[in-house]
Amino acid sequence: MRESPSPRDPEQLLRRLEWTVLRRLDGLLHGDYRTLFRGNGLDLAELREYQPGDDVRRIDWNVTARLQTPYRREYHEDRDNTAWFLVDLSRSIDFGASVKKRAMATGFVAVLARLMSGHGNRVGALVYGNRVETMIPARTGRRHVLHLLARLTSPADGPARATKLGELLGGAANVLQRRSAVFVVSDFISEPGWEKPLAELARRHDVVAVCVADPLESELPDLGFVALHDAETGEQLFIDTGDRRLRQRFATMAASRAAAMRASFARAGIGLLELSTEEPLLDAIVRFAAMRKHRRGMKGKP
Repeated sequence: MRESPSPRDPEQLLRRLEWTVLRRLDGLLHGDYRTLFRGNGLDLAELREYQPGDDVRRIDWNVTARLQTPYRREYHEDRDNTAWFLVDLSRSIDFGASVKKRAMATGFVAVLARLMSGHGNRVGALVYGNRVETMIPARTGRRHVLHLLARLTSPADGPARATKLGELLGGAANVLQRRSAVFVVSDFISEPGWEKPLAELARRHDVVAVCVADPLESELPDLGFVALHDAETGEQLFIDTGDRRLRQRFATMAASRAAAMRASFARAGIGLLELSTEEPLLDAIVRFAAMRKHRRGMKGKP
């Protein structure tokens, strides 16, 4: 993530991102910003045939009865769309071989929040440490983005404990009253039970899972005997990474966990953006834009 170092000064961080990422995005998106975040206004934009996974609340039953085929309504974008960032800052997010996952997550939130607020939309956040610690109301403007970044760059507080991502997702369901774009930014290293509240959240909101990962979490290098430290529980374990079978078992378990996670997102019908600490932030956001544009196009096909 060469464009997004993580200085503690939010002003310095945002200024760096505005210069290295946002300026270049202006040229790369070519005015396609509206295709990324179609809103939920009251002006009817079009009718299209219902596709599996669409919100059944948008079905136009009069047209459906007349044509004997399910059709749903699409609306013009609201002028004041709202986006919420549900940010997991539990201890495991501070891991990273060269770049911390926290830096990648913070950079992504900063760019998206600045991009959206620059178009007059409001952004808010719920921040999770070892519990839901902070709720930042949805507002607009550069000063508000700086306030959000100040919270994301502040050091971890409180005792470490196992992450319960379901608490963050359940808390969001109580706070988010109006349909919004919701970005769940996490490494999804959590105790079980987050899948159901995520699916429930996706039934009311346009949800994107932003999964932040480091390559060392999926493949162990051959370094001989090393001490592994669990950032969330404080436990230590000495292992022999020179053992080829151990490395293979680790890779298999990591691949199985990733496949189960992707399956959960697919069942919930939400988009997934996988962020690697080895990937430049600009490339990740351009890929996100392409993903959203493709998904909009697929939904619009008869």
